[in-house]
Amino acid sequence: MAEERSGAVTMRGNPLTLVGAELKAGDQAPAFTLIGKGLKPVTLDEFKGKVKIISTIPSVDTPVCDAETRRFNEEAAKLPANVEVLTVSMDLPFAQARWCGAAGVDKVTTLSDYRGANFGAAYGVLIKELYLLARVVFVVDKNDKITYAEYVKEVAEQPNFEAALEAARKAAA
Repeated sequence: MAEERSGAVTMRGNPLTLVGAELKAGDQAPAFTLIGKGLKPVTLDEFKGKVKIISTIPSVDTPVCDAETRRFNEEAAKLPANVEVLTVSMDLPFAQARWCGAAGVDKVTTLSDYRGANFGAAYGVLIKELYLLARVVFVVDKNDKITYAEYVKEVAEQPNFEAALEAARKAAA
């Protein structure tokens, strides 16, 4: 049974439980298999040698997640070529693709954890009560070491974009 952290985050002030250990800068990023476009499995190894900004969100179909993913898409164009931006949610890959098409988001790779929430538990971002992912941003370097982690305390608020982008630029240098 995975560790549980009650009250680790809130949604509109209500405390929620996160499943899995909290990851911190210096930790090795856990391996994962997520589901991408066309229901194709996507693993961490597919991004070997690249810096990854991994943004986890409850759903692209909510205003805060929509705004966050659009912002990371805009910023992705200004980042070094060896930086990949991944957005992970429980949304089905079909919904992610539809949303990206409607939003014009083409620089962010959307991935789904709907098959078993293994990523959510491994990264400590699975909200037990809702079976959704919390709003968290990780920066993972070329060697799959976490260099930055922000668990956004209030799920309805945006992450610190500047800090995450700065960490990504530093890791990519």
